[in-house]
Amino acid sequence: MAELSGLAAVVTGGGSGIGQATARLLAERGAQVAVLDLKPGDEFTGLSADVTDDASVRRAIAAAAEALGGIDILVNNAGVGAAGTVADNPDDEWHRVLDVNVVGMVRVTRAALPYLRASAHAAIVNTCSIVATAGLPQRALYSATKGAVLSLTLAMAADHVREGIRVNCVNPGTADTPWVGWLLDQADDPAAERAALEARQPMGRLVSAQEVAAGIAYLASPLAASVTGTALAIDGGMAGLRLRPRA
Repeated sequence: MAELSGLAAVVTGGGSGIGQATARLLAERGAQVAVLDLKPGDEFTGLSADVTDDASVRRAIAAAAEALGGIDILVNNAGVGAAGTVADNPDDEWHRVLDVNVVGMVRVTRAALPYLRASAHAAIVNTCSIVATAGLPQRALYSATKGAVLSLTLAMAADHVREGIRVNCVNPGTADTPWVGWLLDQADDPAAERAALEARQPMGRLVSAQEVAAGIAYLASPLAASVTGTALAIDGGMAGLRLRPRA
């Protein structure tokens, strides 16, 4: 498949996990890809950027547009996790995670908009989460940021649809990513914790980074030319299915 041939894509947080899988898949499908990350690596056009620093973001986006000859696709994937109830995270942690997960997305999009407006095929895909629509324990701060990402996606879609820019998001369930790996490592019994996370999803396993990347690639491609303002659940049925307990 080469449905992205001739298109230029920027992926934030593309140095690992879902972002890296997405960058690889977009490239496989024909796109020229630039990765923005604190540690972007050298697999693609790699640009060091801190999404909490507006000047850093603007420099990186300008450099990406120059290297790629424009920007047609923006994947806002950069983010950080947080665990705990509202009683557990201090104010500075709330400010930090909101700054990365929500305002960081704003900074990158704001810098990329002039290039997207000039594109004949402009698409933005934001990485959201199942926690935007389902209450999960020990995820208060993270859930708050992803709830904001869902609302932001809808607002952006409304603001830019008449400029020819589609905006959608993916809502992964618990995915097999470095952050989830870190959480499992902190558990008293990592194997039992992993089993519990797998059992929470009706398909009985974690979502893979490659499966999330496939959803992002679809939403970014001309195949989804009539899709905007949509949240695509990639969660093994977690959001919508209610199975009986196993006998």
